[in-house]
Amino acid sequence: HINVTCASNGKEALACLIDNGKSAAFSLVVMDCQMPEMDGFEATRQIRAGAAGAHNIEIPIIAMTANAMQGDRDKCIAAGMTDYLAKPIVAKVFTEKLASLLN
Repeated sequence: HINVTCASNGKEALACLIDNGKSAAFSLVVMDCQMPEMDGFEATRQIRAGAAGAHNIEIPIIAMTANAMQGDRDKCIAAGMTDYLAKPIVAKVFTEKLASLLN
């Protein structure tokens, strides 16, 4: 059983994590890098800095970006993301990444 919560931007993503108080209600974040108001890079940096609570500092974050340029993966990892997926998403690759990070 999988529950999914969607956020329109990085500020909403942080709010979703914060609203769950001290419990680790989320197991993983799929973070779009290009979002309005607060992009995925800044949201990730804030999560890693504890802005979403100490229980979320180490939450796995998979970057999702339309950019597939050389160096984009490194930029995502440098921001604190755990892994990287380029759009268009290949279902098999996505499910393999989910399985590896959730098990």
